[in-house]
Amino acid sequence: MNPERIFEEFPAPSYRGNQESALQDIRDAFAAGNDVVLVRAPTGSGKSLLARAVAGCARTVAEGDPSDATGAYYTTPQVSQLDDVASDDLLADLSVIRGKSNYTCILPDERDTPVNQAPCVRERGYDCSVKHRCPYFSDRAIASNREIAAMTLAYFMQTAGSEVFRTRDVVVVDEAHGLAEWAEMYATIQLGPRTVPFWEELRVPEIDRTERAVRYAENLAQTCTRRKDDLLAQQSLTPGEVRERDRLQELIGELEWFVSDFRDPQSPTTWLVDQSEPNSGASTDDEEALGGPLTIKPMNPEKYLAHTVWDRGNRFALLSATILNKAAFCRQVGLDPDTVALVDVGHTFPVENRPLYDVTQGKMTYEHRDETTPKLARVIVRIMQNHPDEKGLIHAHSYDIQERLAQLLTDFGVGDRIRTHDRDGRDADLEDWKASDDPDVFLSVKMEEALDLKGDLCRFQVICKAPFLNTSDSRVAHRLEADQWAWYYRAALRTVIQACGRVVRAPDDYGATYLADSSLLDLFERARTDVPDWFDAQVDRLEQPSLPAFDPQAALSEVHDGSGRSNRRHGGRTDASEPPSRTDSRRSLRSSSSSSPLADVWDTDG
Repeated sequence: MNPERIFEEFPAPSYRGNQESALQDIRDAFAAGNDVVLVRAPTGSGKSLLARAVAGCARTVAEGDPSDATGAYYTTPQVSQLDDVASDDLLADLSVIRGKSNYTCILPDERDTPVNQAPCVRERGYDCSVKHRCPYFSDRAIASNREIAAMTLAYFMQTAGSEVFRTRDVVVVDEAHGLAEWAEMYATIQLGPRTVPFWEELRVPEIDRTERAVRYAENLAQTCTRRKDDLLAQQSLTPGEVRERDRLQELIGELEWFVSDFRDPQSPTTWLVDQSEPNSGASTDDEEALGGPLTIKPMNPEKYLAHTVWDRGNRFALLSATILNKAAFCRQVGLDPDTVALVDVGHTFPVENRPLYDVTQGKMTYEHRDETTPKLARVIVRIMQNHPDEKGLIHAHSYDIQERLAQLLTDFGVGDRIRTHDRDGRDADLEDWKASDDPDVFLSVKMEEALDLKGDLCRFQVICKAPFLNTSDSRVAHRLEADQWAWYYRAALRTVIQACGRVVRAPDDYGATYLADSSLLDLFERARTDVPDWFDAQVDRLEQPSLPAFDPQAALSEVHDGSGRSNRRHGGRTDASEPPSRTDSRRSLRSSSSSSPLADVWDTDG
């Protein structure tokens, strides 16, 4: 790697904000001998451009020996982030490769068939006459030979050990704050009717300890291997059989990894096993109790990350707005903090353009939700009145909250301005809302990250619930039993900060964020040592807006001044008015921090 090239590799014609100083700090950090550089850059800093500059510093083929690793990988957990990279003219030299299921076969009779179910994978010995033009294999060949290959983190991890995508000189991970959680998710093994093709044929024992799960995994892997070999022996397969074969191969790898890692005395991974109740129709006998579906979860899978990420490059740049604590992050992902540098990039968006408003209505934990949700719906109507001609986003946190709010808002008579989505249609519904010119309000679930709502795409948002992790998850419960509350609050704070960055995307952009759950204010106090300075400035300005009195009809019509021109409002004031006076919103919550943390956050809703 040659860090001195970082400025000439920057793809934009000019710098904005703190990009130039950030590049200098990143260059110096690598030049000092650090293997990993964490770049903590606020939303809207142009992290993708910084990432491209770092990737361009990788050793080229001309600069190295045949045995040297050359080139770079760019990877991100978010599909939408990769889409943004693929559509950015400044990043046109990043060769994007996706999984086979994202491409369709070009054979005349297979135009609707994804490549992962095409004849080349259905028929043994099939010789495709157009493989050189296949969109997947073409993109893969290009990406494997270009200086910078771009892919999702899932694809990157799946290609570990690949002869096509070997070790490279530099790896850049964008949106890297959740790397440990993504690794835990990818390494989790689900055993049930949706993931094991022949589940109904299995006799699943009751698993009461991890050692028994290991023995069961060994036996299941052998059964899967026999089934897969039977499929491989066939001359041709149906699309359904192809899916079964591929799933079996994937399952075998997962089970063998679990067995190997558990029996490795040097592995730091702790494995947890959850088991559901068996189906009511499952037969039992006196000799052995039968169990239901299994979830086998790793905690802090350092060994998994070593294989899928850290062994894939010589130097690493990890970029995010919310790597909140360097030591804790390194501990989670298996890095030595002494070989890791942290580069902080300052925020250049005026703090007055990204205000936080206290409209808290009580707690939204499960036991308080019935009481708080109607109050929350009423205040959302008042916020809609405050932004009658502007689009808004409601972070509902869960589908249960989304459904309750949608019904209440419809009952109040503002349903015509409300949009929702379900699990299957979320992306299409989101794009429809973004494309609309109507000032509709989108009730969203799990859209706190990787969402660019610049300009008039969205001018206000409401965070309905403090996004604490689900305490019924065994991994979360295990950590809280070990008194890892700092980790718990950091995870929630990270999501809040990510959410706040959805609506202000440039120095001249503006958008209001309303906090509706009182536990959010308590969170800021409990996690205050991990709050970045630029976000602390937002929290310090927290104030209660002067919302109009509840009038649903006013939420459906625009506000006009005497000249008939639209007069947009922001957080309880018009553009021409003075900011409202400060309140004690933040200070008043400090007295509540002495209460039991579990009483404030315990939630099994997810």
